[in-house]
Amino acid sequence: MKAVKNEGKEKIAQAKELDKNEIGEIKGKDQSFEVDRRSVYKCVQCGTCRSVCPVFNVVGWESANTRGRMLIIKSLLEGMPPSEDVLPSLASCTICGICAVKCPAGVNPPDVVESARAELVKCGVINNSQEKLRAAIIASGNSFGETKDRLSWLSEAERSKLPEKSDYVYFIGCFNSYRYPEFAKKTFQILQRYGVTLLPDEQCCASPLLRTGFREDAEEVMKRNLEQIRKVGARTIITSCAGCYTTLKNSYPEEFHIISLPEFLAEHLEEINLKRLDLTVAYHDPCHLGRHNKIYEASRKVIRAICTLREMKNIKEDSRCCGGGGGVRIGYPEISLELARKRLEDVPEGIDFIVTSCPLCVRNLRDAGGNIKIIDIVELVAMAME
Repeated sequence: MKAVKNEGKEKIAQAKELDKNEIGEIKGKDQSFEVDRRSVYKCVQCGTCRSVCPVFNVVGWESANTRGRMLIIKSLLEGMPPSEDVLPSLASCTICGICAVKCPAGVNPPDVVESARAELVKCGVINNSQEKLRAAIIASGNSFGETKDRLSWLSEAERSKLPEKSDYVYFIGCFNSYRYPEFAKKTFQILQRYGVTLLPDEQCCASPLLRTGFREDAEEVMKRNLEQIRKVGARTIITSCAGCYTTLKNSYPEEFHIISLPEFLAEHLEEINLKRLDLTVAYHDPCHLGRHNKIYEASRKVIRAICTLREMKNIKEDSRCCGGGGGVRIGYPEISLELARKRLEDVPEGIDFIVTSCPLCVRNLRDAGGNIKIIDIVELVAMAME
């Protein structure tokens, strides 16, 4: 136990040193700090969140768990100057939401942490990794800073047939556009029969900006997407990215019906005509699809229509975070990958694939180096359609 604790101290010390070395200049003179005080003082500091916080489980310091973060935010409200010293605590939260599910007082710490991050941004307290992420999205419209065409995975023939007007838009997302274009292509091939179209100049959904506190920039990016969605005349937006889903669902205007790809597939199983496969798989619940939006059964329904599902050790609202969210992957990659390795410990024996419905989860779990292949749910569906 002592060795584990020392290892945790070393990791959080490294995180603090990273922020010390890469801290952005304090830009704003206004050092005021304000978040919803009711949410902060509702926390009774019981420590329930401490027992489930995935980051604390890795680094072992009080400031790296939900209770510690809430205490720091309370201190900021009570007059402690916002400074780079608080960044390792607030910026290392993955916003996974398991603390909110378990909180006996009904506090929603991810909302509080995101608000606190936004206040730090206003005060100019940011690190270089956050600034690089923001700059990439503002300059290129995607979180990777890619300059190539977002629809490069689409053939010219397919592009020429895209409807100018449609009730349905497939919102691809940055990951599937630039890192997993095969996911985008397979998804679009399934959705084509329903008259789905694509946005001509889709931008990042703004989730990375919102999660890291750049709310004003997020508004501008969302505005560009909204203009296109309204021009197309769409009423329903389908997305295969859990981060895009939670942002479109909870941060965009309520005039649209947002549906995740697993939900859409589950509703149209009979029409898709899937064959049974002799496979056994486990399913990883993405935080933003599961805990944040309570979508647990749709993916399982699709999987069971295709093959055998063997559940992981911790599932649904108890599912362990892959470690990729909340800006942690870009800011604290070693902590992020350690979280992914912890999640892989929950995998049962005798399975062929781990299936998930989030490209960021696919990436982080793959990078964690397990010996079982991680696939997106659309890949499993494509196998069953061949």
